[in-house]
Amino acid sequence: MTSLTEETRQWRLEIERELDGNILSFWLKHAPDERFGGFVGEIRQDMTRMDHAEKSLVLNTRILWTFSTAYRLFRKEEYLEAANRAYRYIHSCFIDKLHGGLYWMLDAEGRPVSAKKQIYGQAFAIYAWSEYYRATGNPEALEEAAGLYRLIEKYGRDPLHLGYIEALAEDWSTTDELSLSDKDLNEKKSMNTHLHVLEGYTNLYRIWPDESLRKSLGELIQITMDYIVDPKTGHFKLFFDEAWNSKSGHISYGHDIEGSWLLHEAAEVLGDEALLQKAKAVAVLMAEATLREGIDAEGGIPNEADSSGLIDANRDWWPQAEAVVGFYNAYELTGDKRYAESAKASWKFIQDFLVDREHGEWHWSVTKDGEPVAGHPKVGAWKCPYHNGRACFEMLERLSR
Repeated sequence: MTSLTEETRQWRLEIERELDGNILSFWLKHAPDERFGGFVGEIRQDMTRMDHAEKSLVLNTRILWTFSTAYRLFRKEEYLEAANRAYRYIHSCFIDKLHGGLYWMLDAEGRPVSAKKQIYGQAFAIYAWSEYYRATGNPEALEEAAGLYRLIEKYGRDPLHLGYIEALAEDWSTTDELSLSDKDLNEKKSMNTHLHVLEGYTNLYRIWPDESLRKSLGELIQITMDYIVDPKTGHFKLFFDEAWNSKSGHISYGHDIEGSWLLHEAAEVLGDEALLQKAKAVAVLMAEATLREGIDAEGGIPNEADSSGLIDANRDWWPQAEAVVGFYNAYELTGDKRYAESAKASWKFIQDFLVDREHGEWHWSVTKDGEPVAGHPKVGAWKCPYHNGRACFEMLERLSR
């Protein structure tokens, strides 16, 4: 019988091959925009390049984060070149040089078409700049990340009810255009924005242990546990008004399992032992809820449910990636082998159904029967190398412990 050590070694090799030979290589080959600079805004499912597609802040900051991490871990020059390309483009085109912060959306030639300050997008810039600094030591990236943190705290933080407002206008004044996308509610606050502010602040604190940031990160961890996680169900609540009244009964299994490990990571980086113990308990509660309700016999994670049951039974690429890390994190916290087995099952589901064996990278989504869902891009405003790349980075590190 194969020993656990040998199983782990084989799993690491499979993850390395997937990361280097399929995910990162796809983006290096297909995504650079040699015509207008940076990276192309959209590549369709059949690999048609949409040269005039708009370019999103989310996609570009996620590319910067991914290739910065890849270079930090593997020191390959092609990864550094991609990270530098992303950094230069964000710096030259996305930064609002008049008001500060970053634009939400550009046209293909780099002109802003949506100039609002979406806090979700600002948080991803902090996440990416912090990682670029970790990889390269570029002091400008650290200055930009710290400066953007101060802007979020100045304009985006709710001093009365705590937490962060979804979006502000170009000049950081209030706006009624709050939602991230047409799939999201136009509410003042959301789980999704707070989760990724948490993620960005955590990465910034690694390199800049400023006392004000320490306070902000600790407060955000506590807010997540007090208002966003439902202690009865172990699920995230998704949308809120200013005073934290819940505005949706939907369940997002991908966000639940992603949030479980990001919350634990934040508390671990912060280093507050009392908060860490609370975060560990919440992380396991959330992982258990997803394991109990949201994973099928093949290891797939459906997208969404409500009190009536599943309302979106497709399996998008990113919840599957997050499930691998989230379940393995729960295994590391508890020693319960059910979680390790679930992490492996999720990885097998990815390999069996989500990896695009024809064009490379992963399909956006498959049905519950594993058939690719038509109509989704391979590269787009939200389709990026961050979730699946990060799952591989995380698992390579965790399986080496």
